[in-house]
Amino acid sequence: VCCRDFSISLPQNIEALNGSCVVIKCTFEIQDIYDKNLNESDATGLWLKDGTHGVDNQVFNSRDPKPKFSGKITGKLHEKNCTTVFYNITSYHKGKYYFRIEGNGGLKWNYNINSASINVIDSPPKPTVQLYVEQKEVQDQEEVLEGSSVSLRCSAETLCSSPPPTLTWSSTPRIPFNESSRLQELISDLNFTATRRQHGLTLICTITYQLQDENKTAQNNITLHVQYSPKNTSVSVIPSSSVLEGSLLTLICSSDANPAVLSYTWSRESEGQLEQLQTGHTLTFNRTDWKHRGWYHCTAQNKHGSQNSSVMLDIQYSPKNTSVSVIPSSSVLEGSSVNLTCSSDANPAVLNYTWSRESEGQLEQLQTGDTLTFNRTDLKHRGRYHCTAQNQHGSQNSSVMLDIQCEYYITDNFTLSHSLAP
Repeated sequence: VCCRDFSISLPQNIEALNGSCVVIKCTFEIQDIYDKNLNESDATGLWLKDGTHGVDNQVFNSRDPKPKFSGKITGKLHEKNCTTVFYNITSYHKGKYYFRIEGNGGLKWNYNINSASINVIDSPPKPTVQLYVEQKEVQDQEEVLEGSSVSLRCSAETLCSSPPPTLTWSSTPRIPFNESSRLQELISDLNFTATRRQHGLTLICTITYQLQDENKTAQNNITLHVQYSPKNTSVSVIPSSSVLEGSLLTLICSSDANPAVLSYTWSRESEGQLEQLQTGHTLTFNRTDWKHRGWYHCTAQNKHGSQNSSVMLDIQYSPKNTSVSVIPSSSVLEGSSVNLTCSSDANPAVLNYTWSRESEGQLEQLQTGDTLTFNRTDLKHRGRYHCTAQNQHGSQNSSVMLDIQCEYYITDNFTLSHSLAP
């Protein structure tokens, strides 16, 4: 290349950790007429700090066995690589650094236009934490959907630490992850499938520098926000799912979802079909009726899906619709068999049925049980029979008139032998 001039490439700003080391990446060019004077045996590299005016600014000479700043030119000067490492960094290393090249044949040049500025820090900088969902970096953590493939990447600068710094992950509670790391680039990845249990989980990435006198650490964290469809949907009943008719009753539906449940929908099973009732997380009956008995369903829904839960509402009540049936009939011929059967609608079921008969204005107790049987009726069985159905909440009765009829027959003397007065 014709007509090359003196030039240098340096990083403009470098951070160095107190107690560690620092690397200045450096390459340079010289005028082509000096190429022959730059050889491996004679080339010398010098670093000047905060000025280029003489010995007072010189802090390093590659030919000096005991330079002011301990270090080493790791690049090959004859190949125009002036990369340098300084050890045992202290606050004195803070400043601007200029490079000077010397060789035989009068090659001496200060690169005083460009400099590298070193800033000494007592605490290492925080590592960088990035979030990837389905291999795409996202800034909005709300985009993490349950079941998606998630990767968290922690990266940091090495800052010339020997041994090299380490990156570690921690979380509370501790969850095992598949981890991969690249020491050369100081990168650590966590790969996992997002679940709702990780919603709100904070993961911490820590970088540790092992220095001579102490270890220095820095941390950065990320909190996962996992979105998921409704889970653990349930229905609670106040005061209870089993109450007495006429009571105040409230059904409350709840569900775990992110984002929160958008709507709760109530329905009831009616003859094998679902009858839509209303929306809202509560369903209230100010005064329950026995007709309110049955299965009630609550469906919780957000933009990611829905889930339902059911409860059986048991309305208890005293006996209703009590009635007495007679087989074959309430009016039978004397000597016939008659069954009186009592039935009633009650919740809980009727505890006992009690039979009685009106006798001269008084009730005569007969027996208990839902059936009263006369194997062979007699005229004296005529009368009104009462059945009382009872459970723990009350009682109700019903009655029937039993009419026993008799046959009329005439004797040989044509006299009435047996008659039944009307």
